[in-house]
Amino acid sequence: MNDTVHDIVNDTADDTKTRPTRRIRGRGERGPLASAALHVTLLIASAVAVLPPLWLLITSFKPQSEAFSTDVVKDFTLGNYAHVVNDTEFLSWVGNSLLVVGLTTVIGVFISATTGYAVSRFRFPGMRPLMWLLLITQMFPVAVLIVPLYNLLASLGLLNQPIGLVVTYLTIAVPFCAWMMKGYFDTIPVEIDEAGRVDGLNPFGTFWRLIMPLAKPGLAVTGFYSFITGWAEVAYASAFMTGEENLTLAGGLQTFVNQYTSDWGSLTASAVIVAVPAAVIFGFVQRHLVGGLTAGATKS
Repeated sequence: MNDTVHDIVNDTADDTKTRPTRRIRGRGERGPLASAALHVTLLIASAVAVLPPLWLLITSFKPQSEAFSTDVVKDFTLGNYAHVVNDTEFLSWVGNSLLVVGLTTVIGVFISATTGYAVSRFRFPGMRPLMWLLLITQMFPVAVLIVPLYNLLASLGLLNQPIGLVVTYLTIAVPFCAWMMKGYFDTIPVEIDEAGRVDGLNPFGTFWRLIMPLAKPGLAVTGFYSFITGWAEVAYASAFMTGEENLTLAGGLQTFVNQYTSDWGSLTASAVIVAVPAAVIFGFVQRHLVGGLTAGATKS
């Protein structure tokens, strides 16, 4: 009996040694097929995202006669860029856009930061209706607001004026950014404000000297959103500004392709030039974007 048990134990041990060990996959670990499918999907998504701007760049170096050619570049030319800069009001559009975008960004960041801080730290009558009002304004599409805003700007004498565009862009940027800044300020400990008051700072001094330096990620997102709002917006810029010399870049690009003419070379060249500042600004603030956008999602 003992010999039989001993033989069974030895046979089991031998089987354990010769049997290949199977690796147990972790709960969150992907298999080979799932990993391959994921990588293929990411490659396809990357190609879909990169192909349009890449083709835009390629087309900007083609002559007008080859704009719709599927060839990469047969006759490389910089004539489209030279035509845009020298023969159009492009430089005026750049100046108008810089003025509008600069004012929109500076004023938008200041109003959003002060509004978000006030709602985060203080309790006052009408606070909740104010936040709901800021939220409700985001529900209206741009097309619905063009006519009432046009009539309002006309009554104030702000049509065809850069300040009119600044005001309309602030109505887009400030509500969203104020909500976002409130969420970010909620993550900053209130004890910092109390320490500032103990040191003799008034509320604005506490906000400006103590809280603002800690809110750089939120401010970066606010500034970037305000910049993109003014830099890339088309509907308001086309409706409220007339005359080629008064257009912004977004409105000016429409003059190259309309029901009468189709200058695709100039359109693609100017679009590439317009995209460069946005890409540069994004490169400067991108390390703050994730932290600024996710701030307030969880509270410690």
